[in-house]
Amino acid sequence: MSDDNVVYVGSKKGPMDYVLAVVTQFNRGSEDVVLKARGGAIGRAVDTAEITKNRFMQNLEILDITTGTEELENEDGSASNVSSISITLGESN
Repeated sequence: MSDDNVVYVGSKKGPMDYVLAVVTQFNRGSEDVVLKARGGAIGRAVDTAEITKNRFMQNLEILDITTGTEELENEDGSASNVSSISITLGESN
């Protein structure tokens, strides 16, 4: 899978912006799309997956969900742990 099939979910845009990005990837021929988010954006990634699956692409299914922890460096040089999620979406046959 290339980075072209990854949608990074942040906390500034609404879920519908990310839904559009996912649908666009599938319309361009991608077989699967990965939603990636950290921290407070995790809920938005889950919302994006569910909205896409339930309203726009009924033949879509969640193929994989991976959670983890990433260590980020703060501005003062200290480290913080941040939760992360990757949701892989693909079309069912």
